[in-house]
Amino acid sequence: MSQSEPAITADEIAAAQTLLGLDFSPDQREQMLEILNGRREQYRGLREADLDNSVPLALNFNVQHADPAPAAVPRSYAMSAGPPVTRPADLEEAAFQPLTQLAELIRSRQVTSLELTEMYLRRLKRYDPLLECVAAYTEELAIKQATRADDEIARGLYRGPLHGIPWGAKDLLAARGYPTQWGAAPYQGQQLDVDATVVQRLEEAGAVLIAKLTLGALANGDVWYGGTTRNPWDASEGSSGSSAGSGAAVAAGLVGFAIGTETMGSIVSPSTRCGVSGLRPTYGRVSRYGAMALCWSLDKIGPMCRSVEDCALVLSAIYGPDGLDMTLSPEPFQWDPALNPHGLRIGYVASAFEAADAGETDAHHRQQGEALQRVNQVNSAAALDVMRAQGFKLIPIELPVADLSGLWIILAAEAAAAFDQITRDGSVDAMKRQDNSAWPNVFRAARFIPAVEYINANRVRARLMQELALVMSEVDVFISPSYGGNSLGMTNLTGHPTVVVPNGFTDKGTPTSITFVGGLYKEAETLAVAKAYQDATNWHQQHPDLEVAVE
Repeated sequence: MSQSEPAITADEIAAAQTLLGLDFSPDQREQMLEILNGRREQYRGLREADLDNSVPLALNFNVQHADPAPAAVPRSYAMSAGPPVTRPADLEEAAFQPLTQLAELIRSRQVTSLELTEMYLRRLKRYDPLLECVAAYTEELAIKQATRADDEIARGLYRGPLHGIPWGAKDLLAARGYPTQWGAAPYQGQQLDVDATVVQRLEEAGAVLIAKLTLGALANGDVWYGGTTRNPWDASEGSSGSSAGSGAAVAAGLVGFAIGTETMGSIVSPSTRCGVSGLRPTYGRVSRYGAMALCWSLDKIGPMCRSVEDCALVLSAIYGPDGLDMTLSPEPFQWDPALNPHGLRIGYVASAFEAADAGETDAHHRQQGEALQRVNQVNSAAALDVMRAQGFKLIPIELPVADLSGLWIILAAEAAAAFDQITRDGSVDAMKRQDNSAWPNVFRAARFIPAVEYINANRVRARLMQELALVMSEVDVFISPSYGGNSLGMTNLTGHPTVVVPNGFTDKGTPTSITFVGGLYKEAETLAVAKAYQDATNWHQQHPDLEVAVE
């Protein structure tokens, strides 16, 4: 806000809410002031953008009421050759094994799905009091699915590497017969009489759903109606959000893999905090049918696993059109673990490595300040050294110069629309977090975003997509610090796929990560490059000592 421009007052909000037919309390009007005054500065930035009349919105309108029948996409489950896998004397020693190794134990019938399922259920129940990562157990379903998997495998009907593997779903994915509560008090006890497409497809692949995992309320942060989901490496801090339970459960060896979602960092952030491998696919890759909507033009669903290759196998099962989500593309995804990434053009965001910026981190990381920034800088630079040592020729690039702050109104406006009812009926007041940056205040303030500014923000976004497309025409994949420059926010706005993997630890012993971003629909190439880094390091093979944490 310029010095000559008077600040918005609570009385002015009162007058405006009358015009709009809204009813906010005096305290709620006072709480909105910071957001509304700050947003006026963002509007000014958007208005200064040189938008030619030809620049469209970053949204597509389709007059079809529904998608055509689902496309027949290829589903391949090739795996890298690895050393022989043998059953450990104590099955709990397999708890931290990647999906690829668990799959071989089951395929070779050294371990039954029921044994593995019961082992993970025991671990969930043992460590959930510490981590607060379980929203609901699906034990009856899990036993049924595991028993069926064992019967099929015994009869030679092996479906592939997900067959018989226990997994956890972020609790914004509907599973018929079980609560889907979105982490928020207004939705406690909610049951949806559908299975999300992702849940259906993993069942078709033979996977065993053992739990609904926590998320920050309405996909924001790691605070939910039951508490705060904890980081297995340091239970004094949260696991970050909003795929908080998914990150914590995978890192703690409580599930074989998990599914998370991302709108503006919710796979990347908890994967970083908890030290797991996460994949945010291209926007429109994975159906969101049966998933809570937060922001229709930004929401994405992806796997969170103990290795990059695990992420590839899970994506193979869940991607592709379903006839229900109209944003989906039939573009094939074919994972080839033998793909030689040295034939790809690999870039790195030079300025982000020169001066890592903590500006995109969540509240916890911001509190860490310069110390965390320095650690990220060192670990990220070391990751480039690993790649060069493997013979990769890295191309310096720069991302488009853009102030993304004004584009946050896209998320605010769409999220407020998605939860308009609970804002107007006041049930949003029951949510646990009520601070200035929490959803209740954001939803109320979003009612004062002008339609013109929302539309022009999407036009700025469309131009950003064009500018990044030019950058991506020079490389297939680029590397960036997970919290550096504008990469995280920009690539969420443009829909590009991202793989995040652990790359070291802070002085506190908590993980850090490095990010690989690919061209649109180039998940296979992005995963191949990330796998090359992971194969040359062992950060993903290190696990938290939960017994120490429990003590």
